[in-house]
Amino acid sequence: MRVAYLCLDPGVPVFGSKGASVHVQEIIRSWRARGADVTIYCTRPGSDIPADLADVPVVVQPIPQGNGVERERAQAAAATALADRVIADGATVVYERYSLFSDALARVTSALNIPGFLEVNAPLIDEQRIHRSLVNEDVALEVLQRQVAAAARTVCVSEPVAGWVKDRVSVEHHSTVAVVANGVNVNRIQPTPETVGTPVVVFVGTLKPWHGVETLIQAKAVASTDWALRIVGAGPEGERLRELAASTGTAVEFTGAITPELIPAALAGCAVATAPYPAMKDANDQYFSPLKIYEYCAAGLPVVASRVGQVPAIIDDGVTGLLVDPSNPAALAAALDDLAGAPLARAAMSDAARTMATAHHSWDSVLDRITEGIMA
Repeated sequence: MRVAYLCLDPGVPVFGSKGASVHVQEIIRSWRARGADVTIYCTRPGSDIPADLADVPVVVQPIPQGNGVERERAQAAAATALADRVIADGATVVYERYSLFSDALARVTSALNIPGFLEVNAPLIDEQRIHRSLVNEDVALEVLQRQVAAAARTVCVSEPVAGWVKDRVSVEHHSTVAVVANGVNVNRIQPTPETVGTPVVVFVGTLKPWHGVETLIQAKAVASTDWALRIVGAGPEGERLRELAASTGTAVEFTGAITPELIPAALAGCAVATAPYPAMKDANDQYFSPLKIYEYCAAGLPVVASRVGQVPAIIDDGVTGLLVDPSNPAALAAALDDLAGAPLARAAMSDAARTMATAHHSWDSVLDRITEGIMA
């Protein structure tokens, strides 16, 4: 079996530290675990190459820097070039991470008469229009429709994302749209004993407003129990968050960005993990399938998280963690205080979280659900 893995989004380095990069790498690992020969076709390879993926062939079609219509045309041209390369190289399966202006999957499936899987992680057209710039929205929509029509299955990470896709494609293709949440590498990330002494609360993620790290620092500032706070990641909010910690006299360990292969070490010894997503004006904005929570659970960490989006479907309140109201530092502090002072409760939640991750959310099981009924 020869799998062509396509990732044409210039914002997603295949070998990078983003959650999206982790997703790319883990799906590739799961294909290889099935015995597939995988070739990566991308616009941005990245440089943090894990040792176990160093032998994967990578074909790169760079997209020049720029904005507006030139950038959009360059994305479309890259899709054409990489599709032509896949067709020339040959493949028996094509798997594409959805990106704006790429119709590569449609081109490849038509030319080679092979099954194609389209993975949709976010409502990219809306995101581009709202947060960046989108000139040819009609073209982007047409490309999405073409890709979904060509895919044997369009797999979406959450119900809101699946609804977004269905609202934009013909009803005749709705039956090929499925929801499969993200997963975790349960072999790479495993439980470790807690560090002796003050319990460590950890957050892992890009430091951007929609991750709610400001609320976490504010919660630490008003905490009544002694626990240490470790923030793993970097991003545009980093400097402001450090200033917030300093201005409130809050002790925070900022590790900076790390590569995916160092995540197990960053979680090792921690007592509790947190995902303090903020409240948003529109509930539909909570469309994500949070990689970090699956990683926390695989590490056997009780999770204190905001009661938003898909989170309540993952965290069983009182069993694998605690759910709190979003953007509420006092509520977050109270929940973290409770767990920091309750080692027996943490131990029970740790076992339950690990069991949940291994039983239902390994990446291999994710790929099984994606390909079920289409490939053996």
